[in-house]
Amino acid sequence: MKFTQTFIPTLKEAPRDAEIVSHKLLFRAGLIRKLSSGIYSYLPLGIRSIQKISNIIREGMRRGGAQEVLLPLVIQKDLWEESGRWQAYGKELLRFQDRHEKWFTLGPTHEEVIVDLVRSDVKSYKQLPVNLYQIAPKFRDEIRPRFGLMRGREFIMKDGYSFDRDEANAGVTYQKMYDAYTWIFSQCGLRFQAVEADTGTIGGNFSHEFMVLANTGEEAIVSCDACGYAANVEKAEIGYPEPAVAAPAPAGTAPVLVETPGRHTVEEVSAFLHVPAAGIMKTMIVKADNDVVAAVIRGDRELNLIKLKNALGADEVALAGDADCVRLTGAHAGSIGPVGLTVRIVADLEIRTVGPAVAGANQDDHHYTGVVQGRDFQPSQFADIRNTVAGDRCPRCSKPLGITRGIEVGHIFRLGTKYSRKMQAEFLDENGKSQPFVMGCYGIGVGRTLAASIEQNNDKDGIIFPLGIAPYELELISINMKDRDIADTAESLYRDLSADGFDIIYDDRDLSPGMKLKDADLLGFPMRVIVGTKFKNEGVLEIKVRQTGEVVMATRETLREKLAELRKTLSPKS
Repeated sequence: MKFTQTFIPTLKEAPRDAEIVSHKLLFRAGLIRKLSSGIYSYLPLGIRSIQKISNIIREGMRRGGAQEVLLPLVIQKDLWEESGRWQAYGKELLRFQDRHEKWFTLGPTHEEVIVDLVRSDVKSYKQLPVNLYQIAPKFRDEIRPRFGLMRGREFIMKDGYSFDRDEANAGVTYQKMYDAYTWIFSQCGLRFQAVEADTGTIGGNFSHEFMVLANTGEEAIVSCDACGYAANVEKAEIGYPEPAVAAPAPAGTAPVLVETPGRHTVEEVSAFLHVPAAGIMKTMIVKADNDVVAAVIRGDRELNLIKLKNALGADEVALAGDADCVRLTGAHAGSIGPVGLTVRIVADLEIRTVGPAVAGANQDDHHYTGVVQGRDFQPSQFADIRNTVAGDRCPRCSKPLGITRGIEVGHIFRLGTKYSRKMQAEFLDENGKSQPFVMGCYGIGVGRTLAASIEQNNDKDGIIFPLGIAPYELELISINMKDRDIADTAESLYRDLSADGFDIIYDDRDLSPGMKLKDADLLGFPMRVIVGTKFKNEGVLEIKVRQTGEVVMATRETLREKLAELRKTLSPKS
């Protein structure tokens, strides 16, 4: 393809609402344009990358034994009511009526549709396993779309679903998908890590996220270099040693009530009373389904609502509003503590070892000092309910844990029978008895993978595309289109390299060398060949590798061989 024959509208400046690197560079390099909030058009370069990512996914799915289908985007209400998600999914589910006043949704995910498809045609264990996937648009009505392709409302997703006869076979399929995802993201040229994760609104009993490692990532990844344990911060466990014998509560006087005027945060109370944040018990009132609990953690820790939800066995948890806090405790947030509370108390495991501490007194602008767990209040439950921090013990080997940042690009789930039981999707086993399908679910954000790659691979000049997903692997630049020798040579090379199978774009624009080279850095194609005065005077062509900045000289006779060697070097291992 020639520059003058394609649509590549590069920009000097990114839009004002572009906050992160990938959002800025996707716009500046002319890969996407915004239609409305969270909704984007893919331009020629963008769609070429999306197609390359999609083809890698297709090959990975083939290796894992999955088959491609294409499911409707518009889904009737009835199916979502069968699964119980019509109301439970929340406002992200875009609901609308057709001209016959029947309710539909634009599918944010397709569990219901695939279950309906399989239950209609798969009746016997002899037809199992079944593993189907699609690559198609999705829609989620995000309350605050941001970061370009990272969190849009309309997006391209690979979603796959497996059906097995039992948990053992479902585990085999899950491992095949885990291996397929590892291959896919390796072929995309990404540095990534698979981590244990919470199952969230999709459900199920086990899942892994595939995280692209990037300092700008929204997600915190907890990992252990010693044994390889890894999980996202929502799921990460902490290796607490169990006390051999429960420590007796120290005897002594009751807690002392002190006035703390205008001090509501841990930092303010810590400075006012001259105690470290670790010596404060932070108490939060939380709504858990139809119940209310008080969660108690150390003052220097952050409450993890996902861990709390799992510890309680709840479907939904959320911090209580200020009015509920006052009604239940007599105080506003910042003055709440566990002493004298009538609601159920769930304490973090660390609270077992916190000595006499400061805690809210359930009176505005007052705190207690000398509060002791077991003497002054008794938790109903101890559980790991805080965020993991660097230096915590690994739950597997007790070595220190580290924290890195990542971007979720894939998520795989062991769903079990959550959907098949609710939707009465069953098959006959070898004894003629009806059994529910045991399911798995496997997603990849295709556009998000493109954006995550750019977050991971860029410099001050622009994008640095990995070879496997670059819109073009090779850019040919004629430095001076007015010089017939240079222009004719470049045209001839373009024809020859195209015929040799190189995925090439030829910058044949009549622009200055500086503008062409600046665009080349911005667009970030892996290899670049420059036809300039060196070739005219010395017969030498300049090859530049975008990733490393390495410059290789070649003659016309050796060009193809050197490019083939570089392509091999830049290609991911299969």
